[in-house]
Amino acid sequence: QVQLVESGGGLVQPGGSLRLSCAASGSIFSFSAMNWYRQAPGKEREMVAQITRGSSTNYADSVKGRFTISRDNGKNTLYLQMNNLKPEDTAVYYCSALTYNGPTPYRYWGQGTQVTVSS
Repeated sequence: QVQLVESGGGLVQPGGSLRLSCAASGSIFSFSAMNWYRQAPGKEREMVAQITRGSSTNYADSVKGRFTISRDNGKNTLYLQMNNLKPEDTAVYYCSALTYNGPTPYRYWGQGTQVTVSS
């Protein structure tokens, strides 16, 4: 029904930048919100950034001021611009879309893309 495909991950040095992309099969404007999550080995899944249908944004304290979430509705694509990367940013990053089946929330997930920050 809905497919989300991430790209743009890779290896970068501390202080460097990456831009992640998430291509959606449907209209991203129809979702209540879209998010980037990340998970490192031995750690809980963490919400990194969110953008709502009304275009409000929220960020985890650990990335605030360094990461920027955005979207291109015409291309059905979500982005995460990551600047001043740190080794603790190393994780698998997942794109996610939030919708509602009546009053029940439902979240779609992409396959994930690896980001490694190392010198």
